[in-house]
Amino acid sequence: MNSTGQAISRIDGHAKVTGAARYSAEQPLPRLAHAVLVPSTIASGRVVTIDSAAASAMPGVLLVMTHLSAPRLPAGGMAGAASPPAGRVLNLLQDDRVHYNNQPVALVVADTLEHAQAAAQNLRIAYKKETVQLDFERAKKNPYKPEKAKDEAADTRRGDIESGRRNAAAVVEAVYTTPMEHHNPMEPHATVAAWDGDRLTLYDSTQYVSGVRNTVAKTLGISPENVRVVCPYVGGGFGCKGSTWSHVVLAAMAARQLGQPVKLVLERPQMFGPVGHRPNTEQRIMLAASRDGKFTAMRHDVIASTSRMEDWLETAALTSRMLYACPNQQTSHRLARLDTGTPTFMRAPGEASGTFALESAVDELSYALQIDPIQLRLQNYAEQDPESGKPWSSKSLRECYRSGAERFGWSRRTPQPRSMRKGEMLVGMGMATATYPANRSAASASAVILPDGSAIVRSGSQDLGTGTYTIMTQIAADALGLPLERVKFELGDTDMPRAPVSGGSQSAASVAPAVKAAALAVRRKLVELALADGESPLSGLQAENVTVENGWLTAQADPRRREPFAAVIARHGGTALEASADAKPGEEKQQYAHHSFGAVFAEVHVDPELGVIRVERIVGSYGIGRLLNQKTGHSQLMGGIVWGAGMALMEKTEIDARYGRAVNSNLAEYHVPVNADIGSIDIIVVNEDDQHINSLGAKGIGEIGITGVAAAIANAVYHATGKRVRDLPVTLDKLL
Repeated sequence: MNSTGQAISRIDGHAKVTGAARYSAEQPLPRLAHAVLVPSTIASGRVVTIDSAAASAMPGVLLVMTHLSAPRLPAGGMAGAASPPAGRVLNLLQDDRVHYNNQPVALVVADTLEHAQAAAQNLRIAYKKETVQLDFERAKKNPYKPEKAKDEAADTRRGDIESGRRNAAAVVEAVYTTPMEHHNPMEPHATVAAWDGDRLTLYDSTQYVSGVRNTVAKTLGISPENVRVVCPYVGGGFGCKGSTWSHVVLAAMAARQLGQPVKLVLERPQMFGPVGHRPNTEQRIMLAASRDGKFTAMRHDVIASTSRMEDWLETAALTSRMLYACPNQQTSHRLARLDTGTPTFMRAPGEASGTFALESAVDELSYALQIDPIQLRLQNYAEQDPESGKPWSSKSLRECYRSGAERFGWSRRTPQPRSMRKGEMLVGMGMATATYPANRSAASASAVILPDGSAIVRSGSQDLGTGTYTIMTQIAADALGLPLERVKFELGDTDMPRAPVSGGSQSAASVAPAVKAAALAVRRKLVELALADGESPLSGLQAENVTVENGWLTAQADPRRREPFAAVIARHGGTALEASADAKPGEEKQQYAHHSFGAVFAEVHVDPELGVIRVERIVGSYGIGRLLNQKTGHSQLMGGIVWGAGMALMEKTEIDARYGRAVNSNLAEYHVPVNADIGSIDIIVVNEDDQHINSLGAKGIGEIGITGVAAAIANAVYHATGKRVRDLPVTLDKLL
């Protein structure tokens, strides 16, 4: 029986729970020095003086690196910034400019972490402050148009939007906002840099080992072949580890200057500023419909914050372009500059914030028309991509609505706000649509059958805790015809075949076809070797007449004619067999629109006196192609839903308007959900096999789980209370 799709426990689970899994900061290199980042305390201006004499004289201090002493880099440290997503504008101590609070302005290296921390606190830095813009409300009054929205135009228009509005029976026009949010993975950013002559090895916590290699090589002006990046485990990434940030290059610079390995781990407050965030958005939506609920016009205008250094766009209107059939539509994206660090990808960038606004507006329209929210969505079901006109590669959204509503008990909902109670608590039921692009990129893999008949399969991908080790082992084992325990899958090293960034929900869809192809290729070599061998019991057969299962080659017509992998290899010198394979998207991207879809249902209980909100239960139903592992897939979707609950009710970075410092830069005050905050989560995966995405029929699932959740919860809060909160997070003060 094939293991692919089965609920196999994590291959890496034992190593993680026993502490054997070695993360980036845990590499035991000899003569390892410890670096501490010294961040700016102003948001805009210049460093006037840095007095490092006292710090340099402290016990154990090996190096104090500032803009006055740092090595000069090609193009002022900007050489690697032209290759997003991995390459960003970095702050590498090349000048005295300060662009945001928490920007690196010095690096202290010592023999122990404690010595480095003590010396860092003894640096005396004077600044010349400049006028800052930290108020999004003011900044958005002077927006500007970005060049594009991902790979699409920043603005779109189809049909006659004014005519569609004039002919409508109901119009909803509202403004929705989402705040700045920070990722806060359990493992902070961490890098260990070690030089061996001209060769650099980086143990870096990253979502993209190949991207780090290329960016660091360009930035330092060395050949990519002289940079190796290793990352077997990541303690959470969520987008912030998809790019190469300043600390990675600074660690490499310090290690080269000292001639010994250097470890640099960001402290939790340093996670707020230099390694990205989800930006603020203001989203204006106009949604018009006829009496029967057919959309006649839609407008979605987005203003998002970005930094002074770099344009980065939260593409919140992209979902509105494709989710519903609407003949008259207009979307736009604009940017507003703030004196903050540059935003970055944060789980479902654009889709998470965009579905909050769109799905809240659809809910508001359902009340205006007095149409059930599911029925309203079905009235505007898009049978093909409204923007491109392409057919969907697969779409099971109708079944998601049906199965989710049935499991949730949507039929028990009474439509009037404040009409449902449980004891003293107000009960609200809300729902929303979830969606995320089904992405795929080129990837490569290698497979080796060893003399003992076991196998090693490799690809330079990453496992962010999502289950990549496990699903790739399952796919490789099935393709090789070996039991799971006889296959070892390795990843996280640029010495392995190249794989794309583990972001955009694409690792499974990209790497799995390459793993399968490499495994099948080396299996063919083994079969051909046996068939051409006169001593083999399979000699003379055709390849199609041989079954490969459980480590044995067997003649289909005569099961007595069989032999194990190891016997074939032993007769041919005991030399391992190896094959490599590449896999990449073909013409299907031009022929089909690739998206995953889902429906999210939430029940909340709200205290009518105190406004306290409790998420009692969430049901999510998803059409995500073929699920490669029921257990890890369930965990992925559950994790996204939990994050969506945090987005709805808790997450917001509070910035000091004077200095630009995040005042809640810790896990005590930057609130994320804990077990006590989450009620029951029930997940349905509908049967879907998308043969237009890849040979396994699998779409990525890492990000769709968060989409729609914030809107479903906000819609449920409205149903419970009659108060519409359009500004995330939905907190009790907004209900009182």
